[in-house]
Amino acid sequence: MHKQETEEAGRGAGARPETWLRRYHPTDARAELVCFPHAGGAAGFWRPLSEAVRHALDVRAVQYPGRQDRYREEPLDDLHRLADLIAEALAAGPAPAGPRVLLGHSMGASLAHEVALRLSGVPGQEVAALMVSGRRAPSCLGSGRPETDEALLARVRELGGTDPAVLAHPELLDVILPALRADYAAVAGYVPGGGLLSCPVVALTGDGDPEVAPDDVGPWRETTTGPFAMRVLTGGHFFLNDHLPAVSELAVSLSAAPARGPLSR
Repeated sequence: MHKQETEEAGRGAGARPETWLRRYHPTDARAELVCFPHAGGAAGFWRPLSEAVRHALDVRAVQYPGRQDRYREEPLDDLHRLADLIAEALAAGPAPAGPRVLLGHSMGASLAHEVALRLSGVPGQEVAALMVSGRRAPSCLGSGRPETDEALLARVRELGGTDPAVLAHPELLDVILPALRADYAAVAGYVPGGGLLSCPVVALTGDGDPEVAPDDVGPWRETTTGPFAMRVLTGGHFFLNDHLPAVSELAVSLSAAPARGPLSR
């Protein structure tokens, strides 16, 4: 697909929530949790969390183009463009019936932050709280990306979170590499847009994450005028997989009382 065709398709898809958002479990919950995957990741990453909180939260996982049921679409390599389209998709749907919390991991944390900023100016679509995970604060982001596919795959192996069998299978690699390349290009080229939130922000990180030091996570407090909390959990870059109960409890507590959650400045 040519670049112009991709952009035109993106503009059309941006107005359709069903293109960008996946629900894995039916629920009567009014509070909403919108989850953003990591670089190379897909909406299905959030299925276990959706199952864990289905009694309290309506989980909607973002599906980026170029993976899973959108694998035929060309991936986008611009985080701001992705944020524009996702915010448009959310705003095109009905206003949430209860508080809306955004949760993003790694690249998804930057996207969740950008989407929260965009929705802050849309009446009825504002975000009640933002959870960011496994990502340096905007003021601490670095630059650069792996120069070759071999270096890119080596980084993915180091971080974990991807089935080694997939990385060792040539045909499967042909399917996932375009999305990986685009996502890492998007991360490398990302420049935070600026602006301040007023909602609570919670930053999560793993104490053994090779890419994200706790000192680079604390400055997320600068992104909001509201309450802030930081949690350091055991594990590497995908520590979330080992702390599902804790993450679930925090998401539910934020949605139940976002302004009075377990936060402090």
